[in-house]
Amino acid sequence: MSEKDQQETRAARAALYIDGFNLYHAIDRLGQPHLKWLSYWRLGQVILPQKTQKLVRVVYCTAFYPGSAGKRWRHEQVIAAQRAEGVEVALGHYVHERMMCRNCGDRWEKPTEKAGDINLAIHLMHDAFEDVFDHAYLLTADSDQAATAAMFARRFPEKRLTTVAPPGRDPSVHILRHASGGKIKLNAGHLERAVMGATVGKARRPDEYAPPEG
Repeated sequence: MSEKDQQETRAARAALYIDGFNLYHAIDRLGQPHLKWLSYWRLGQVILPQKTQKLVRVVYCTAFYPGSAGKRWRHEQVIAAQRAEGVEVALGHYVHERMMCRNCGDRWEKPTEKAGDINLAIHLMHDAFEDVFDHAYLLTADSDQAATAAMFARRFPEKRLTTVAPPGRDPSVHILRHASGGKIKLNAGHLERAVMGATVGKARRPDEYAPPEG
């Protein structure tokens, strides 16, 4: 067996689970639109220790926001690019909830994303039961996933979990309590290293996500 084969045999299997909207809104606040054109597979490779771990799976949880055709097309290109990179995309959906202003009585319908949190949790737990990975990376700052982390730690004490905070966000202290692998705080530098080219498979980078000159 070659030295490379021996290193791969020793490498722990790593998997990354991404809360798509949690990450998207954090990147949006950076004011650098080109960072939205990310390879999530490459991002996983950027954050995990290459000498001791090998990335085997990435799951991206998201949903199409109702409304703008342009926004829908951009999201479709992002999803197509992720799939071309080997990422599994778990799609949720939106519902319209009736809202009312208590002061003026005005009524409207608010689009509310559904299934994203559940998709994130069940994919991580399903893959743990199937023994897909040794070390999971959970990319979200949403403390709702603390219950997922707690169950994971209780059911799979032999596996490790690292909580990954989107750029500009602090890790959830509630998730961190159950994260035996500690925490990672993403920054723009991590994202820059994972930006994709103008075309990925059949996906085309939207003009809005073109990198700045230079």
